[in-house]
Amino acid sequence: MALEKDPKQHIYMKRSRTRNQEKPEGYLFTKRYTNYIFILLFLLYMFDYIDRMVITSLFPFLKADWNLTDTQCGMLVSAVYWSIVLFTFPVSVLVDRWSRRKTIGLMAVVWSIATGLGALSGSFRQLFSARTVIGIGEAGYAPGGSAMMSAIYPQEKRSLMVGLWNASIPLGSAIGVALGGIIAAHWGWRHALGIVAIPGFIIAILFFFIKDYKTISLEKTETISDKKTERRKVKMSITDILKEFLSKPSLIFTYFGMAAVVFTTTSILTWLPTYFHRVQGVLEKDAGLKASAVMLFAIIGAPLGGYIADRWRKKQINSRLLVPTLTSLLSAILMFLAFSVFDGKIQYLILLSMGISSTAFIAATTAVTQDVVHPGLRAVSYAVAVVVQNLLGASLGPIVMGAISDATNIQTAFTYLSLALLVAALLFFIGSFYYEKDLHKVETVKLEVVE
Repeated sequence: MALEKDPKQHIYMKRSRTRNQEKPEGYLFTKRYTNYIFILLFLLYMFDYIDRMVITSLFPFLKADWNLTDTQCGMLVSAVYWSIVLFTFPVSVLVDRWSRRKTIGLMAVVWSIATGLGALSGSFRQLFSARTVIGIGEAGYAPGGSAMMSAIYPQEKRSLMVGLWNASIPLGSAIGVALGGIIAAHWGWRHALGIVAIPGFIIAILFFFIKDYKTISLEKTETISDKKTERRKVKMSITDILKEFLSKPSLIFTYFGMAAVVFTTTSILTWLPTYFHRVQGVLEKDAGLKASAVMLFAIIGAPLGGYIADRWRKKQINSRLLVPTLTSLLSAILMFLAFSVFDGKIQYLILLSMGISSTAFIAATTAVTQDVVHPGLRAVSYAVAVVVQNLLGASLGPIVMGAISDATNIQTAFTYLSLALLVAALLFFIGSFYYEKDLHKVETVKLEVVE
């Protein structure tokens, strides 16, 4: 027997379903689907940094097994960043010209497998090689993720949402450092690498099945006569692409400012557990937990900085560079006070505060790298940022810190970090004078969804 349908109810359900499927102004997908993609992007970034930073809490165990120096321990961190420097640019081209979901998913599979292979290492060289492959896998995630985030959210929410996404960095770092020390203390450092490798692989598989947007043609609009109304689209030349970057002073100062901050933050992430163990006598497993608390406070910094930048932007358009200026200056002051003036509980409170201020630059500066370039070059733009950050910042920081520590002591090494933050503040401040003008140089391009 067939059931009768209520026409009114049918119409209501159809309308409700339509409303739920509608995408808000400025969004690429519905809010529900956008949030789903955000969660996957957040988790992938978190596991990226879990796999990247778990090694730092394993230094005491590796030194005991293989008699490594501080410089060699620093090299195990820097290996990831050297690979990122070499491979970020070509992978980001794949992201912009091929597919966001496929490229990001594939990279996440590679870095997860490489982390697991590190557990099988029988020597420093083998572990160094595994860490190098991790860097190859992670090379294009930040550019690909930033391009995806910029596409799925409207510009007025870009800093905030990028900030929330980047909160996964300190969260993943804190989990990696804390979990690595705990697992290693109970079952050994090999189990720490093997266990943390599994979740990222699972999330990567899910990412292969999300919706994407069509590849954006690298075209520019030019006038074909004296009449401004007569315009046409032409393919961008190599010179045009280079001009997208070289003609934007705000972008260049942002790149180098980010590198100066990353030099500091990577050094802190790498050596803070060792500092607590060596200077304050904290046990290895507890040193990782104590350092991870500083990183957990950093979770607040990225979204807070993004929120302030978006709110301030309504009145001050260049706030996306003024916020990093102020937070970098504050971090420099806190860094100096923590390692040159105070110790004990006051020092730790300052470090927790610095955890917030030192990451507040991320959201706004990432948004700048997306704001002032052609939408078809967003992944490449952030790839340039990643290369500069890792070449001049992340790859140098751990080694320079390790070398200074070997030559003097780790306390002295930490006292120099405030100088890098002062340089960052100056670079961001200079860049802020050019941001609005550079913003007006960018063409508007409508994105199209592909299943």
